[in-house]
Amino acid sequence: MSDQPTDAPAGATRAQLRAQREADNPFGPLDLVPVPEPALAGDEGAEAVSAGRLWGLEGVGPDREVRATREPRTDWRLGGRTVRRWREWLLAGALVGLGLGVLGGALVRGLWQSPWAWAAALALVWLGMLVPVVWAFTRSRPAGLLRFRALDLLYAVVLGVALRIVQGALAAASGNAAFPSYGLVDGRLSTEWLFAEVLGPLLAAPIVEEFFFRAVIIVALYTVLRRPLGHVVAGVAAGLTSVGLFVLVHGLTLAAPVDAVVSIALLGLVCSLLVLLTGRIWGAVLVHLSFNASYVALALVGAFLG
Repeated sequence: MSDQPTDAPAGATRAQLRAQREADNPFGPLDLVPVPEPALAGDEGAEAVSAGRLWGLEGVGPDREVRATREPRTDWRLGGRTVRRWREWLLAGALVGLGLGVLGGALVRGLWQSPWAWAAALALVWLGMLVPVVWAFTRSRPAGLLRFRALDLLYAVVLGVALRIVQGALAAASGNAAFPSYGLVDGRLSTEWLFAEVLGPLLAAPIVEEFFFRAVIIVALYTVLRRPLGHVVAGVAAGLTSVGLFVLVHGLTLAAPVDAVVSIALLGLVCSLLVLLTGRIWGAVLVHLSFNASYVALALVGAFLG
């Protein structure tokens, strides 16, 4: 059966047919690997063709060349078409969304005198992060970023609890060693507690913040810097930028003491390293969740048993 494309013109030359096949290939131009002349003779030639097919090489043509296809990459850190649209424009849009969210939250806190003002302001900040995240994943999904492994659960338990222990030690060293506790109204938790202390820290914050800071910011900046600066420099720059923005946003939205700011920076650093070293996002999400959940558990114990 002829391999001539069905839409090729009659009488097309071999070079024209090759150009047509390369244009039809969804993974870009094909690499041509020359095969030595003796390898094309007899059974040895047939074995070479079979081995070539096994390794993604498509046959031997009359021009005595083995055609090698470019396999799609399975890791976003190697580049490829899945991160082709995660570059400067996405990075700029993410920063604009974050800035608008922080500004809107500040206006709500300053103008709305209500017990719900803080929760509403925080929701606006998260919305400013969520919009760029949705926009990014509708454009493409970086290869391997959403992959889940059981090891991610181990990261959550070990690293999340370890970070909480470090935070407690830092608080004790700075004189803020009081056991965490929620305020009770007539022996019960306040009506704002469910959103501000459960839905927010345990659902919105780990998912929205990690997908914004550790997926959009890190992947987009790494993709922009990888070719001109190399993998290591791109990873360091992307990770530190993510941590810096993470700390800055929490400093603007929360009146946190110094030990809490240091703990937030450590959390951001650990989550950034997880994404950069594993190529996956769920380890960072679960570590963030574990870190916040440990505080909620301790504060509940302090509220009812303290």
